[in-house]
Amino acid sequence: MREVHDHDLRRPRFVEDLTEAERDELFGEVDALIKELTESGELLGAEALAEPAAARTIRVRDGVPAITDGPFVEAKEQFAGYLLVDVENEERALDIAARWPDAKLFVMEVRKVI
Repeated sequence: MREVHDHDLRRPRFVEDLTEAERDELFGEVDALIKELTESGELLGAEALAEPAAARTIRVRDGVPAITDGPFVEAKEQFAGYLLVDVENEERALDIAARWPDAKLFVMEVRKVI
């Protein structure tokens, strides 16, 4: 599993700040990598997440649920989405993460699914 983390909490809107040419390049890179991973059978799933402000947090204490708005913690980095892949080894997962466009702008994290 490869997770995407951001340093910039504007990430859900960062695409809006790109020029049309930059957007075309970005989405072209994503499309090409998704196609490669789909054809190789390595891609199991991928999703982007809504911005952290849209999060809801629930805690149950003494059987009583308490629901609050916003992320669990204040942080500079937020989980922005994931790409779940089935690969031979960690090297391949790291290669995929390094080729994902977000790696050029934000931080990528690779984790094993257990």
